[in-house]
Amino acid sequence: MSLFKRKRIYEVDVGEAIDAWGDTVMRVAHRCMGNVTDAEDMFQTVFMRLFKSKARIKDEEHLKAWLIRVTINCCYDELRKRRPTSVLHEASAVAEDDESRRPKSSLEKAIDSLCPPIRKTVIHLYYYEGYSTEEIAKITGEKPSTVRSHLHRARNALRISMEGAGDE
Repeated sequence: MSLFKRKRIYEVDVGEAIDAWGDTVMRVAHRCMGNVTDAEDMFQTVFMRLFKSKARIKDEEHLKAWLIRVTINCCYDELRKRRPTSVLHEASAVAEDDESRRPKSSLEKAIDSLCPPIRKTVIHLYYYEGYSTEEIAKITGEKPSTVRSHLHRARNALRISMEGAGDE
């Protein structure tokens, strides 16, 4: 069964899109937002945008890239809105989430602590979703060299963080 209704190029079956790419959207949103509750909100926002969208989506790979791009944009928009109160809000959200899910590994904690948020996103897309730097550049709207720079800096920060975690 195809995700696309062939009447028009941009008609996508949202239910089937959720089945096909919902886990990916949730993982990207969770990585960006840092907790399950906010990731679920972003998940709903992204698929509502797909439902309302008239974007010209050509095929399933284009749909996946579109969903990831919209997820990243929605997460960044929400994080920008929260800046003044983010420390208090994130602390309470993390406390709630820690009780309801498995403990994070030291690598996951190190990835979550990366700043700016684009580095978390680039690491996730590269290592967890399997995108090349060129594909990530198209998704994020950055130049491929900028994506490689983010990856390099994120790896260095992770290396330092993991070496410090190993000493404890």
